[in-house]
Amino acid sequence: MRFLSIYRHRETNVPPSPEHIAAMGELIEKFTKSGHLISTEGCLPSSLGFQVRRDGGRVTLKDGPFTEAKEVVGGFALLEAESKEEAIRLTEEFLAVVGEGECEVRQLYEAPAFAS
Repeated sequence: MRFLSIYRHRETNVPPSPEHIAAMGELIEKFTKSGHLISTEGCLPSSLGFQVRRDGGRVTLKDGPFTEAKEVVGGFALLEAESKEEAIRLTEEFLAVVGEGECEVRQLYEAPAFAS
């Protein structure tokens, strides 16, 4: 089963320390080698981002930073796990390395294989 983990945190605009980058690199390597990590990326500061909204046929654009948000999306991971419980364990291990914040984890729809 595939799961999308979206990491949110309070934005500090302070780059991660070399030690933190190394710890994340080790975790990424571990999850990749075990087959649990399909893809992952971190986000640049929200000041470089934007939001596009469509409501009632009207489209609006809002440039970052998003000051009204208590937490911003810091990155994502696309995970492969045998169960919801395994996805929870992987997410807990990620949060233990990354520090404060939360992950919203959503199982992804996978179309059934079609018979030949």
